Amino acid sequence: MVDQRAPGAASEPERLGRVEFIAMTALLFATVAFSIDAMLPALPQIGRELTPDNPNHAQFIITSFAFGIGIGTLVAGPLSDSFGRKPVILSGALLYMAGAALAGLAQSLELVLLGRVVQGLGAAAPRVVALAVVRDLFSGREMARIVSFVMMIFTLLPAIAPSVGAGIIALVGWRGIFGVFLVFSLVSVSWFAIRQAETLPPARRLPLRLTPLAAAAREVFADKVARTATLVQALVFSLLFMNLSSVQQVFDIHFGRGPAFPYWFAFIAVIAGSASFLNAMLVGRLGMRYLIRRALSVQVVLSGTMATMYWAGLWPDWAEFPAYVLWSITVFGLLGLTIGNLNALAMEPLGHIAGMAASIIGAIATVGSVLLAVPVGQMFDGTPRPLVTGAFLAVVAALVLMRRLPER
Repeated sequence: MVDQRAPGAASEPERLGRVEFIAMTALLFATVAFSIDAMLPALPQIGRELTPDNPNHAQFIITSFAFGIGIGTLVAGPLSDSFGRKPVILSGALLYMAGAALAGLAQSLELVLLGRVVQGLGAAAPRVVALAVVRDLFSGREMARIVSFVMMIFTLLPAIAPSVGAGIIALVGWRGIFGVFLVFSLVSVSWFAIRQAETLPPARRLPLRLTPLAAAAREVFADKVARTATLVQALVFSLLFMNLSSVQQVFDIHFGRGPAFPYWFAFIAVIAGSASFLNAMLVGRLGMRYLIRRALSVQVVLSGTMATMYWAGLWPDWAEFPAYVLWSITVFGLLGLTIGNLNALAMEPLGHIAGMAASIIGAIATVGSVLLAVPVGQMFDGTPRPLVTGAFLAVVAALVLMRRLPER
């Protein structure tokens, strides 16, 4: 079997078995998705309780967490390059749990949002440093395959997250969801702490200085492939956050299906999760660029059709809801066909600065996506029209960038 480790990994401890490694990494990645999706059923209650004058402000529960992740990724990677992967992931988990406690106890929207930002800062470590761990051990198309399998698994847990959130709300209220976050983080980080050996030996660690970080940022921006893949990630992630910000309101207010929302969301997430499996099967044969371009091209057509139908008022009553559900599946599925490939593309020339590169790429992609998604979410007018329009514009821009990317 060909050794797929990144250069310089020969002296590292023996890896975990692939199945356990993928499952463990998926759970670490799922910290982010679970922390978002479990909150979706709580947004109406939070809006009524903490911001009754403008219920759309409850969407900030989602975007404030994502913003914290974006800022945290800028710090987590360089710290992991200097101190090792494990200490940074463990410290991030502690910060995440502190933010969850603050948000759960807060009595105002502002303090809840502060807690969510702190949660996001902490969650950045499992997210970005776990990706650096994968890059320490794998590269190129093999890394894309591993990340695709990880994404396929971690989407299954968030699929049930809204149902978990709804169940907790029914039992103890929306604040109890933050207690579940504490338990989830404790389980996932304990698994990592006990089973995963350090993947960055001391000989490969870098001093913690601003100069190398600035140099790494220049290297990311100087490389056309890394730069383009990062910007496309920001646009694709913006589709995710546009949808997550508005999806509960669309189901509840526009379609009148609020009580059934957790079940529909689970259906959408499970079906969309198959896209990651499909990507893992095809990426080795077709290549990353081809799959990204084809997935974006299809989504341009679908989102353009949805936007046209809403602006022209052409939807018959019997067709609108099934069309919206199918479109949502394709939007979430787009992540499975693109994000792992985009990460691998961006990181492929940057293995020698994997931690810092992952931080810079993650920070730009996440903060950029939030800045794009927030205005779309706040324009929610009781219909999906702002959402599908914003999604169409974002995916068109992503496809234009990808078509300008040369082959290597």
